[in-house]
Amino acid sequence: MNLILLESSDFVAPGRAVLFGRRHQHITEVHRAQAGEQLKVGLVNGEIGHATVRQADAERVELDVALHQAPPPALPLTMVLALPRPKMLKRTIQHATALGVKKLYLVNAYRVEKSYWQSPWLTEDKLREQCILGLEQAVDTIMPQIELRKRFKPFVEDELPAIAADSLKLVAHPVTDAPCPVDIHTPVTLAVGPEGGFIPYEVDKLQEQGFSAVHLGPRILRVETALPVLLSRLFPAR
Repeated sequence: MNLILLESSDFVAPGRAVLFGRRHQHITEVHRAQAGEQLKVGLVNGEIGHATVRQADAERVELDVALHQAPPPALPLTMVLALPRPKMLKRTIQHATALGVKKLYLVNAYRVEKSYWQSPWLTEDKLREQCILGLEQAVDTIMPQIELRKRFKPFVEDELPAIAADSLKLVAHPVTDAPCPVDIHTPVTLAVGPEGGFIPYEVDKLQEQGFSAVHLGPRILRVETALPVLLSRLFPAR
């Protein structure tokens, strides 16, 4: 936890927060913070700053909080991601959040198992938990917007044109001749398929909306590996 992430509900008075549970445990057992010590903190969807430990005991920690720094800028990216299997979903959400993705559409595809959509990890609370872990890792505070779309064709035909308007449209697809571009300075809409990739019909539908297929070389990568590789090529050192 590189950042203690605070909620508005944690504040008992202006500039003073009280923490329990997981964050209290981290502060007392990992940081081993004592009264007077400072910690890096941030407010969800707000600024980053520092907190001075006012008091810490076995049940709670009380902090004096000063926020003064803007969070890191978001990537100029909208991601369209075929729903990963549940175990991979958690890691993927964390990685995407840590890398600065703020707009994410989880969509259906032919190779997405129907059972994946029944996963308890798709509830709003569970997705938020994974986003928080990603924000804490990256020292960021801005919560991503995650949307679920269970029907591929209506989403691509009816919604995606407006979502991807005025952006560079790319679909990661291993069976193509064009490599993924590097160091892009315009907004990007990136579509990433499931394990096994999008089927030709789905790639065709995306290309009808102006998407260009790009690859990462001869190696076939898992989604959780391909995602950070793609983003590091498109937006290096951002």
